Amino acid sequence: MARLPPYASPLEKAWNIAFRVICVLVFVFLIFPILVILPLSFNAGEYFTFSPEMLSLDPDGFSLRHYDDFFTNPDWQVALYNSFRIAPVATLVAVSFGTLAAIGLSQSHVPFRRAIMAVLISPMIVPLIISAAGMYFFYSRVGLQGTYVGVVLAHAALGIPFVIITVTATLVGFDRSLVYAAASLGAGPVRTFFKVQMPLILPGVISGALFAFITSFDEVVVVLFVGSAGLKTLPWEMFNGLREQISPTILAVATVLVSISILLLTTIELLRRRSERLRGISPG
Repeated sequence: MARLPPYASPLEKAWNIAFRVICVLVFVFLIFPILVILPLSFNAGEYFTFSPEMLSLDPDGFSLRHYDDFFTNPDWQVALYNSFRIAPVATLVAVSFGTLAAIGLSQSHVPFRRAIMAVLISPMIVPLIISAAGMYFFYSRVGLQGTYVGVVLAHAALGIPFVIITVTATLVGFDRSLVYAAASLGAGPVRTFFKVQMPLILPGVISGALFAFITSFDEVVVVLFVGSAGLKTLPWEMFNGLREQISPTILAVATVLVSISILLLTTIELLRRRSERLRGISPG
């Protein structure tokens, strides 16, 4: 945040201080639930509360038992396996279709491209419960409800808007004369795409892939509608744990998921900065 100039008025200085305080309060409001979960995941007890031993920083109040339960319990391991079996494939499908759609919609001669863009990103706007119900009735008719393919396609549909938005943002600074130059030298559309376009838009593609992966890995509503008992994902198992037995292992799982999300978001930020450098924009 830029510093105020020496000639700033008292009102401007007061507003600057108030703005900083508001930003800190908003940040604390958003982060505080996560900060509560992290220490609770090391609770040696069986409840979602800070024990007297934890508050007094007694080592006996802390334990890795919930993490041990997560990595040894067959139910949690099956859910983790299903999540890693579904999310990468859904991400691959979302990236493939989303990248092609973004490149196609970036062409000025495509008719109704604004309307098409609105339809493609509608899964981000429509309430998730409505999308899940619609997918359930549609997949029931075509025989995909409760199948692996159905869950993958459903999660891919949720991830495609993120890929389209990130790739479209990367294409804003793309110099199309490079495509024309490649075509004039005899390169076909496919070769031009992989040799010219893809290296330049790769940061946007990877960012969209990470967003699509996070969306699939953390999604629970759609998988409850279109999944089955044999396709329980990690969020589904967490939901069952909250509804049936209030297992503190959920806190350990949540901590692992938060750590993965932070790692992926950090990667996205690094890719964003790299993309800005490639396009000649100085990161702010």
